[in-house]
Amino acid sequence: MPPRSRRPTALTASQRIADQLRERILSGELAPGARIIQDDVAEELDSSRLPVREALRILQSAGLVVMKSNLGAWVSRMDLRDCEVSYKVRERLEPLLLAESVPRLTEDDFDELDRIQDEIEATDDVERFLVLDRRLHWVTYQGNDVAELEGIVARLWDTTQHYRRAFTVLTGRKGQWVINAEHRLLIDAVRRGDQASAEQILALHIRRTRIELSHHPEVFETGR
Repeated sequence: MPPRSRRPTALTASQRIADQLRERILSGELAPGARIIQDDVAEELDSSRLPVREALRILQSAGLVVMKSNLGAWVSRMDLRDCEVSYKVRERLEPLLLAESVPRLTEDDFDELDRIQDEIEATDDVERFLVLDRRLHWVTYQGNDVAELEGIVARLWDTTQHYRRAFTVLTGRKGQWVINAEHRLLIDAVRRGDQASAEQILALHIRRTRIELSHHPEVFETGR
């Protein structure tokens, strides 16, 4: 057996660190604009600085981190305009991803969608809702075989996660019935194989969130 290369080990360590930091960003533990100090991360995760630096580059390529030469790294942040554009892109791309997926979904997938939506309707916890909402939509997409399109959509989900959380906190239970109704309509269209209706419902679902966010500029204020 040939000697093991040191490079795959370094890459694995970097990806592991990137995954941990990504989870902290998506969970809100690291908020938009928060500084990420390489030495602190290296000490906490018992790593050298090189894998941390490479991990930050991975996150930068995913749009989650901004790195400035000789200054450091910060969690990416959006203003209202950035977020509106991201949601407009989602309105166009996610229905396409859904269309690529629907013909390959199975009865087991449809049953899973029903189970997830039942859980969504039973929870009052924002973090649990965010996890379940994401899972529901990605079950509808999992039949696709267009990796590049899926990657673009996944990036848009990640980079807008903080603002979805803030929006969910602001709207609370009063907006939940609309989300639930839209989810049920989407699941029904997907189950029936009505691709055109599913695409239209999804686009409206995304658009409604974009419009509601535009009414809450405080979500994008510094430090929120």
